[in-house]
Amino acid sequence: MTLHHLNASRSLRILWLLEEIKQPYEVKHYSRNKTTHLAPEELKQIHPLGKSPVLELNGKVIVESGAIVETLIQQFAPHLAPAMSDNDYIDYLQWIHFAESSAMVPYLLKMFNNLEKKQGTTLAFLDHYTEVEFNKVFSYLNDYLKDRTYLVADRLTGADFMMGFVVYGLVYSMNIKGQYPHIERYVTTLERLDSWKSAMKIEHRID
Repeated sequence: MTLHHLNASRSLRILWLLEEIKQPYEVKHYSRNKTTHLAPEELKQIHPLGKSPVLELNGKVIVESGAIVETLIQQFAPHLAPAMSDNDYIDYLQWIHFAESSAMVPYLLKMFNNLEKKQGTTLAFLDHYTEVEFNKVFSYLNDYLKDRTYLVADRLTGADFMMGFVVYGLVYSMNIKGQYPHIERYVTTLERLDSWKSAMKIEHRID
């Protein structure tokens, strides 16, 4: 099992999950272009999209972090997902997909808008739309987490591995200190996990 890992990317989800499930794996590091901030051309040799994460597993090349998370959990860590017959399974699926759809879209829009505004670009429609969607989505998530430690069944599941990447960036890159206190507490909970700490050491290549 080989993870093709790009720094500061969704691949952090997979790195963290692999550290949690403790299956043998190899990690190949890639760094973003310092000028364009894009992935290096070498990643296209692994998959035509040239994006990360990419996981090689039993001769199969798998992309899309949600698909990789679900595959790894199904094959190696079924305890990280509710049983399909369990009432919590629907919640689990919803949060797995929420992370890459409802949450990631306004997150990326806000990040890109901030970059554009620093360059003096006027974003009349996008700025208003982004703020409305951003506040709606993350206020909802913040309220949901009010009395919860984790997203589903009050235990660590694949949903947390998907959402963790988003909310970690939210807290440390979006200057939202104090705006979403339950999200901040949730991030602190994730950061205390041994698997998270190990993944961050690998992300930053700390021995």
